[in-house]
Amino acid sequence: MTQRYLSISQVNMNFEKNGVVNPVLKDINLDVNRGEYISLIGHSGCGKSTVLNIIAGLLKATDGVVIVDNKEVNAPGPDRALVFQNHSLLPWLTVYQNVELAVDKIFKHSKTAAERKEWILHNLDMVNMSHALHRLPSEISGGMKQRVGIARALAMQPKVLLLDEPFGALDALTRAHLQDEVMRIQGELQNTVVMITHDVDEAVLLSDRIVMMTNGPSATIGQILNIDLPRPRNRVALTDDPRYNHYRHEVLSFLYEKQRKVEDIGKHRPQKAEAKKAATA
Repeated sequence: MTQRYLSISQVNMNFEKNGVVNPVLKDINLDVNRGEYISLIGHSGCGKSTVLNIIAGLLKATDGVVIVDNKEVNAPGPDRALVFQNHSLLPWLTVYQNVELAVDKIFKHSKTAAERKEWILHNLDMVNMSHALHRLPSEISGGMKQRVGIARALAMQPKVLLLDEPFGALDALTRAHLQDEVMRIQGELQNTVVMITHDVDEAVLLSDRIVMMTNGPSATIGQILNIDLPRPRNRVALTDDPRYNHYRHEVLSFLYEKQRKVEDIGKHRPQKAEAKKAATA
């Protein structure tokens, strides 16, 4: 039986500058069940990161509410861990110490020092970084830094793992390897994940559902696509799977055909209004 962990209800987000209101999000509604992998996809500027930051508690929505495990989100908390596109590791701390910082913060009073050490090593082993415990971030590759960032987030045992384009700054091969690692880990832990991506193939490969955002301003959820592909997933085998290619086409169609039609209608509508006004003048 699925358990709803995350609920986004009637969320609107406006930013104001110099008295001018910019409506970024309008009427965002989404329920995510425990153990689901959800991807948010859309064109740049559609408010994907704003949605993620509202879930994380880094931004307060203008209207609406976010609930995680029956508790309203009003601020950042350890039940939601956020991994950014850039690794955000502290450069003066080693790989081990970067994860230790988070573990000590969360589990200082609930785990002994020995238990915390074992937990840190376990999470670094899970992302295959046990060989680099004492290296500084400057001494490891970009892909390794992201592995450490993911290990640090997982070590917090969050109810919801938030990924903001976590593979976007990586080369293609490293990106593919890390995607496979995230799939493997999520399969083992059955944790709830919400990820932002611009990559259609990545969204189809990793997700249980893909949430497609309309273009801003006043962006909203335009379509939600269920990805009915068996797990574990093999990227090579899936390239010949007609279902995979169907889902891929659905997302591309939404992003590059349906959204273009909406934009074209928006562009022509003022012209039609002006023409009507001139005709009746």
